[in-house]
Amino acid sequence: MGAAGLEAGILYRNALAGPDDVAAWVAEGPLCLDSRSGALVLSGSRDDREFGDDAHWTFWCPEEFPDRIRISWEFLPLAEPGLAMLFFAAGGHGGLDLFSPALAPRTGSYPQYHSGDIDALHVSYFRHKYASERAFRTCNLRKSAGFELVAQGADPLPPTEDATDFYRLEVVKDGPRVAFSINGLELFAWRDPSEKVLGGGRIGFRQMAPLRAAYRNLVVEEL
Repeated sequence: MGAAGLEAGILYRNALAGPDDVAAWVAEGPLCLDSRSGALVLSGSRDDREFGDDAHWTFWCPEEFPDRIRISWEFLPLAEPGLAMLFFAAGGHGGLDLFSPALAPRTGSYPQYHSGDIDALHVSYFRHKYASERAFRTCNLRKSAGFELVAQGADPLPPTEDATDFYRLEVVKDGPRVAFSINGLELFAWRDPSEKVLGGGRIGFRQMAPLRAAYRNLVVEEL
């Protein structure tokens, strides 16, 4: 749902109840869509042991958002290993739209997003892909292009066998300030000290295969 018919302050709301709710979203990479109990289930369609980074994907909301917003959604990991992240404030170099044909094609391979011709912030919040990530779990905020790790906090999300209900995740993007929380617990807050502070842009979910996870109740609101 776009801005029409929304209550004051709400820029975008999507129940993410199933594939029909994301028919206008843009998939880059081998994404599979399903539903479960009123939630959208996202997973990959390739085996990462064979396809490597080409097995992963990014899924963009078609709306473009201003700066100074709160992004919230609910997340439930269903099958691991894998990794989940959110891109935000995303756009092309030189002020180009993220979907401009002047930008290089993107197919879900991670270097296209962190060291290509787009600028974005992204928080990785379920980092259970590799043994080293599972042994010491953190949530990471990176600024791209450049893959710069700018903030880090503890990851309270459990393994899938212990996750019995959805978790509420929230990103606040307020000019140079970014804050991230899960179930109301703030995990990090960061203020960009650079002269190149990212503003508005697009948001998108990303997963590393073979993670399978459910999403629901995405809301973007003005601060």
